[in-house]
Amino acid sequence: MKRFFNPLLSLGAPILITAAIIGFFQREGSAKFQCLPALIVGSGLIISGAVGRRHRRKKLLLALRDRKFDN
Repeated sequence: MKRFFNPLLSLGAPILITAAIIGFFQREGSAKFQCLPALIVGSGLIISGAVGRRHRRKKLLLALRDRKFDN
């Protein structure tokens, strides 16, 4: 179950953004603004994932450098 759930979870943010864009174009008038929260949340999830991944990679690189200089 865990192997099946992880890929679905990673597709959640792009699907949320896609649904927000489709909903934005299908609505008229002031109802278009109801799609903005989904767009903002989906974008925020993607950005936070990228920032977290960058931070983890930087920590790993620093740990590898420190270990290299210790030997």
